[in-house]
Amino acid sequence: MATRRWLPFLIYVGIASQGVSAQTINLATHDELSLQREEFQTAFELARTGEPIRVPDSGTLQSYPLYSYLQAERISGALTHEIDPWAAADENARVFLAHYDGEPVSWSLRRSWLSSLARREHWTAYLEQYREDVADSRLRCLYLTSRISLGQISGIAPLIVDEWLIPRQLPSECEPVFQWLRAEGPLTDNLIEQRVRLLLESGNSAFARIIARRLPEERAEPLLRWAGFIEQPESQIDAHLERPIEEAESPALLDGWSRLSRNDPLAALHRYQRLVAVMSLDVEQASPFARALALGLAWDRRTEALGFFELLSEEEVDDYALTWQARAASWAGDWTLVKDSVSAMSDAQRSTSRWRYWAARAATHLGERREARELYELITGDDNYYSAMAAAHLRRRVEPRLEPLPLHTPLVDSLAGRPAFVRARELLLIGLPVAAMREWRYGYAQIDESARQQAIHLASHWNWHDLAVATATGHGVFNDYDLLYPKPFGAEVQTAAQSTALPSDLIYGVIRQESLYRADAVSSAGARGLMQLLPDTGRRVARETGLSRTASLDLLEPGINIRLGSAELQRLGQLYDGQLPVMLAAYNAGPNAVARWLPNEPLDPDVWIENVPYNETRDYVRRVLWHTVVFKWLDTGRPQSTRAWLEPIRFSIDE
Repeated sequence: MATRRWLPFLIYVGIASQGVSAQTINLATHDELSLQREEFQTAFELARTGEPIRVPDSGTLQSYPLYSYLQAERISGALTHEIDPWAAADENARVFLAHYDGEPVSWSLRRSWLSSLARREHWTAYLEQYREDVADSRLRCLYLTSRISLGQISGIAPLIVDEWLIPRQLPSECEPVFQWLRAEGPLTDNLIEQRVRLLLESGNSAFARIIARRLPEERAEPLLRWAGFIEQPESQIDAHLERPIEEAESPALLDGWSRLSRNDPLAALHRYQRLVAVMSLDVEQASPFARALALGLAWDRRTEALGFFELLSEEEVDDYALTWQARAASWAGDWTLVKDSVSAMSDAQRSTSRWRYWAARAATHLGERREARELYELITGDDNYYSAMAAAHLRRRVEPRLEPLPLHTPLVDSLAGRPAFVRARELLLIGLPVAAMREWRYGYAQIDESARQQAIHLASHWNWHDLAVATATGHGVFNDYDLLYPKPFGAEVQTAAQSTALPSDLIYGVIRQESLYRADAVSSAGARGLMQLLPDTGRRVARETGLSRTASLDLLEPGINIRLGSAELQRLGQLYDGQLPVMLAAYNAGPNAVARWLPNEPLDPDVWIENVPYNETRDYVRRVLWHTVVFKWLDTGRPQSTRAWLEPIRFSIDE
């Protein structure tokens, strides 16, 4: 009850003091905010735990730029436990959101309030406070529920259908809405089948089966068969070849065939001729199946892929197919086909550094040395892995082309004092990066183009490096290397470099590519920290290095993460006899994958890298190699040699 008594007073004081804060913020530096920040963090943690407010907030706290976030957190906490139809917390939320409507601080509170209103079935207020820009599927379904409950159903059916036709499992809050649609009649078998097909096209066979149960058996049968092709492609294809089912849909069969070709291309290869014969496919009809098999064989680095690329109809020969035909041809040493594949690509594709480089490589092997040299010369002006490889073939050193983004110090200082950017910075410092990004975008939208470019300098100055790089990319700023290739965590990197005998530019290259310097980065797969270590990998390396006996295994702590990540790189370097592309590929994709990719005999490294079947890993290796060049150049100020990149990839490794 103490919290509820204080909240209206706090909102009034907060709104009044916010104007004062905005007027005086330019006079405060972030060091001067440190005491306020500390007081705020203490109060914010208490608000998160639901502790009641026992004394009024100090004037110092109320003048802190993030005071409104504390108010929002307190109101949100009160709403979580509210059971009355309308209470003090609701009034506080209404007043707060009316004042801060459209500002980033309102985002989380509005979502919390909508959830609370829906839990209490206060549908009139829900409709009043609903905003599409804060809604996800759950809140949209609750919005539709509120309209149904209040009888506001005019034009609602198409909105429900839009939610229904989403190819993923939706939250439980959507089911009452769909039940209403079924009861009213518009949720027809056609709409049910549409959703099942969308789920199957996205590979979600398990949930597709659940939805398909609502269809008549004869209508569900081909869809369930498609689910079988997704789940067990080999056995389902074999069953189909034994007893062809006329009703088997071509998309379902092709889906299963594509999965088999990707997962076990040799198994698909052994079945291809029989498939064509049993299905009585002509050249045009067989082409999609030949394409899927050609790609699967190419990803598995099998020369049989080339024969199947030749079977493609004109409609199936697009840039994607041509890129993999060129890669497979380079692996097989068929340089005439590499040249022909590149020549057949679209102008946009053919003019990239990558395919100009491979046209040059083909020309070299075909004895067209003048053409090769001209192509190499053409791309040495670019700054990337391919230009560095071209320089290696030309026996030149690489000097990245520095193009500084001019610094306008008064403008950057002005941006630093704008309230939205101040809040963004403070949110970042207290460990709320998502909210910080919302404030940044809010402030960024309010400034002109020249100021937006200077915001890159501001983000970099604040060590918000991932944001600086992303903003620079949006403005086409790629070559200000002093700005975009910083070297934070210097002591930690130097310690790791000394203990592992790895060059610091390699460690920095991995950090930049893995996390863009975000110590708190966590991937969807659970990899953590600057060098993106999985917890199991971190524990193993900690045991191997003895770290587990001396420190807690906190992979978000820069010193620990860099030490363990560098030790893992060192281990992979020893395992693969110092072959840098291989150890980088193994760091990204794992040694088991790399073991499948190693050649049976020495192979040119660019051919090996280009034929890595994982898009992410292929790009990763190339980019880290380029990063090492930039970091070394920044360190020494001298052009760098990439001749070592031409050393062949060998199969033999040290076990």
